[in-house]
Amino acid sequence: MIEKEIPFEIKRIYYIYGVPTDSVRGEHRHFKTVHALICLKGSLEIYANNGKTEENFVLDRPDRGLIVPPEDWHSMYNWSKDAFLLVLASEYYDPAEYIAEAYP
Repeated sequence: MIEKEIPFEIKRIYYIYGVPTDSVRGEHRHFKTVHALICLKGSLEIYANNGKTEENFVLDRPDRGLIVPPEDWHSMYNWSKDAFLLVLASEYYDPAEYIAEAYP
């Protein structure tokens, strides 16, 4: 059961789909929101930078996900045409919670 694997209380659930293959989404970090990203169909790539390390991840299986801590500036790119991303968040939506500046 997925709810037993998520290391936070889920306060928000949303989907991202129908994204053009050459689009980049995200490009931000947060003050306190943690995300769990699960690609239910298709594939996409995630770039994450916490100010000390940078990593790239491929999400292409519905039985695996990625936990994105608030300090990770992240972007989502290389979307397949059929990509369907499930996002579980630890906080309710708040525009003041977003930090658009990337790490130097």
